[in-house]
Amino acid sequence: MRVLVTGATGFIGGNLARELQRQGYQVRALVRPGSNTLTIDDTGIERVTGDILDAESVRRAVQDCRAVFHCAASYTFWARDPRSIYRANVEGTETVLAAARQARVDKVVYTSTVATISLPPSGLGVEDVDNTATAVDRHPPLPNLAGHYKKSKYLAEQAALKMAAQGLPVVVVNPTAPVGPWDVKPTPTGRITLDFIRGRLPAYLNTGMNLVDVADVAAGHILALERGEPGQRYLLAHRNLTLKEMLDMLGQITGKPAPRWRIPFWLALGAGCLDDLVEGRLLGREPRIPLEGLQVARTPMYVSGQKAVDRLGVPQSPVEAALERAVRWFTDYGYTRGK
Repeated sequence: MRVLVTGATGFIGGNLARELQRQGYQVRALVRPGSNTLTIDDTGIERVTGDILDAESVRRAVQDCRAVFHCAASYTFWARDPRSIYRANVEGTETVLAAARQARVDKVVYTSTVATISLPPSGLGVEDVDNTATAVDRHPPLPNLAGHYKKSKYLAEQAALKMAAQGLPVVVVNPTAPVGPWDVKPTPTGRITLDFIRGRLPAYLNTGMNLVDVADVAAGHILALERGEPGQRYLLAHRNLTLKEMLDMLGQITGKPAPRWRIPFWLALGAGCLDDLVEGRLLGREPRIPLEGLQVARTPMYVSGQKAVDRLGVPQSPVEAALERAVRWFTDYGYTRGK
């Protein structure tokens, strides 16, 4: 089966494209001109030059493909122009889904995020919902979502679910915080690992997240193609951890000391405001402490991915091993020597 992967030069898409090829799929990647193609170099994966905002290039890429994995997204907590995030995440998704519908593909797997899931007040024990109508109803109101990344992914997921209700065979997967190799950018979660290795985390916030092996996320995408029900969402998750527990794991892996000082949120927010003013507004560079990231971290994202385990058979690999592979990959590819 020939499949198209958007975002194959990114973290999830790169791991997915490699695993698809390993399993015998004919993989085609939509690649923007000038992109860092490290994730698919020397793999033999077919490349089509284009952009998810260029409808003609997307139509060309999806031609003769039986399935589409739409992983491409702007995963960032800061942008000089926030409109670029919405263009990539919302308009790009609409463009890809429209091309898939025109090509009459058998199935589309859309990569959303845990950030679109509505949490109960306790933030504990959340399981994904069971049908499209409930999925729409369980979304929090758009203004209550922190930052442009969450809002844009919310709107993009709504577009995917709407097209699923109209007959396009779309399955939505919602990864939590993946860790592992090929995090080329790196993602915000990968940056925590990289900053730890470089000794740039003197303190930590009292927050938490759900970590999952990126290999399990890739497997979850393929299982969603093979077994997923159109119109459904599947949360790709594994282990709920506090940030301190994650840093302690990294300490055991690297032999470096984990930070002992817990920084109050108000102090981190003050530092973030100053960083945003100097780096973001005056110098036009991405702040080291993005305010949107702090807003996201304020509420621990503890969830359950049992639905995907039970219905799709998504594996649950140890996150310690995934963190170890991430550390090894960053080291082997020279990231630990960077500034």
